[in-house]
Amino acid sequence: MMSFVRVEKEGRILKIILARPEKMNAMTVSMYHDLASAYGQLHADPELWVGLVYGEGEHFTSGLELTDWTETFSSGALPLLSEGMIDPFNLSGPKLSKPLVMAVQGYCYTCGVEMLLNTDIRVAATNTYFAQLEVLRGFFPCGGATIRLQKEIGWANAQRYLMTGDKWSAEDAYRMGMIQELCEPGEQVNQAMKIAQRIAQAAPLGVQGSLNSSKIARDQGEEIAISRLFVDLEPVMKSEDVKEGVRSFVERRTANYVGR
Repeated sequence: MMSFVRVEKEGRILKIILARPEKMNAMTVSMYHDLASAYGQLHADPELWVGLVYGEGEHFTSGLELTDWTETFSSGALPLLSEGMIDPFNLSGPKLSKPLVMAVQGYCYTCGVEMLLNTDIRVAATNTYFAQLEVLRGFFPCGGATIRLQKEIGWANAQRYLMTGDKWSAEDAYRMGMIQELCEPGEQVNQAMKIAQRIAQAAPLGVQGSLNSSKIARDQGEEIAISRLFVDLEPVMKSEDVKEGVRSFVERRTANYVGR
């Protein structure tokens, strides 16, 4: 079966690409599994330090291919994933340990928003529009938007869009903090790649430790995050990369990190 999710390695970066532009990258169940497989590859491969997610064509995604998902939704759960896969909506199973940068353009609807809410840095073209259209189709979001959108843009802002199905613009998303950078249409992937490259130049154990601590604070609370700080820092401080970081500082050169 042809895959509409393509993965490409570029140095330490794994590019995860929605590749169904003729259907506005509408997500099928098969694409969900392929995304989960790509996330699992990023998580497991020690040579990959950051992921970049984007979609080909005029639109990131018009949302779910609803006719393909009706049976799944009726079953009361997301599709079962095989061992090694990671849910791109982060609702069950193992959690991704590597940072994700995402670039969007055109339509970024329903599952596109919910994928974006489970990434770490986001770039949007100025022609991007976001929407959670589920209430206009008879149901409600089930990929994490009801859990995470209010944390990103505030309670009332989130309810404004979750309960109406109305669209919000890239400028609105930037103003509310959901997007970190705006750019001209066509430049979003290049700009997101620059950010991914900057992350890939940093010490990967430090990046992953910082991300993990931040997620613990967000998901489990500050007290637990504080209790884990020096416990999780100890093995990092014994790594080759810390020694290289100190040497590069003393020698006033760019560090060459290896992830050990």
